[in-house]
Amino acid sequence: MKDKIHELSHTFHADTVAMRRHLHMHPELSFQEVETSKWVAAQLDAMGVEYRQGVAGTGLVALVKGRNPKKKTVALRADMDALPITEANDVAYKSINEGVMHACGHDVHTASLLGAVRILQNVRDSFEGTVKCLFQPGEELLPGGASLMIADGALENPKPASIFGQHVHPPLRAGMIGIKSGIYMASTDEIYVTIKGRGGHGAMPQDCIDPVVITAQLIVTLQQLVSRYADPSMPTVLTFGKINSTGGATNIIPNEVKLAGTFRTMNEKWRLEAHKRMKKVADALVKSLGGACEFDIRKGYPVLYNHEALSARTKLWAIDYLGKDKVVDLPLRMTAEDFAYYSQVMPACFYRLGTGNPERGITSPVHTTTFDIDETALTTGMGLMAWLAVCELGKRP
Repeated sequence: MKDKIHELSHTFHADTVAMRRHLHMHPELSFQEVETSKWVAAQLDAMGVEYRQGVAGTGLVALVKGRNPKKKTVALRADMDALPITEANDVAYKSINEGVMHACGHDVHTASLLGAVRILQNVRDSFEGTVKCLFQPGEELLPGGASLMIADGALENPKPASIFGQHVHPPLRAGMIGIKSGIYMASTDEIYVTIKGRGGHGAMPQDCIDPVVITAQLIVTLQQLVSRYADPSMPTVLTFGKINSTGGATNIIPNEVKLAGTFRTMNEKWRLEAHKRMKKVADALVKSLGGACEFDIRKGYPVLYNHEALSARTKLWAIDYLGKDKVVDLPLRMTAEDFAYYSQVMPACFYRLGTGNPERGITSPVHTTTFDIDETALTTGMGLMAWLAVCELGKRP
């Protein structure tokens, strides 16, 4: 079976590259993947694969059925949305949708899963069970397409025993993967704060309640809250990336200041406690200085947890499929992923797919205007997903 999957991954490589390039040229923003969904459906039709469309809006759920399909089900997931970035790459498959780009590699994820579906469809008489393939919208935007897919029954009828997902990783060379067992990626929450004061002339601060000064104190105080109340062994990040005030001159104290930021951690209990503490501290501090505070926390993705036993199996199977030198251990990441929602409700493993090639200058990070991949990574991407699904279903050589 392993040799057959290797063979098919190379046989289907050119077609999968063409799929990836089509997706890259036609990116669509989160929850707007209408044409992408139609195109994925057309590929599944051509493969003769059963699927349900319109899941969580633009998502699809496909089923590749082996012998005795009711015996066991495992799931594979890919996300389909792109980012609001203008591409700077000068390539034949450059985005034709102005201001939208597959800068996070979701084109790679979708093409890899389509390739895996094609492989599995070709070997379906050689394994027992069903592989459920989730083509998911909206990973880049709250509330996250994964949460909506789950709410729309994507993990039911049939219910998978476990789920796998992969993500491009430019620091790793194409042909390699990386895995981290246990807690892997952070929760993420968006914070929006409005500090209201009383504006006036900058030369007469005694007649004003200065929201700029209050905001400065609030930012420092909230950072101290994180450093003094969070367990030092528990990674926690509070970053304010945006600050705006009304008004338009150097000698005007504005009426209000707006802050926007992100809060991330690796512990759900501390996450909720921190939310309460931040709101309480902000309200008390701003009031003590004569202002008023609106503190809004938009709860985002939870902590991504890679099931230990499943991750251990995944690592062994990946070594068997790729070779020991092609599988590495990864550190914690304070970035976030809505695959975390799946990991909260079932055994899950989310690993990194190497896509870099320094010799060819393919090193740009994700979420940049020059992100691209070494397309030989697609052979690994589709082949390993198919291999992991077959192994998890219990068909081992």
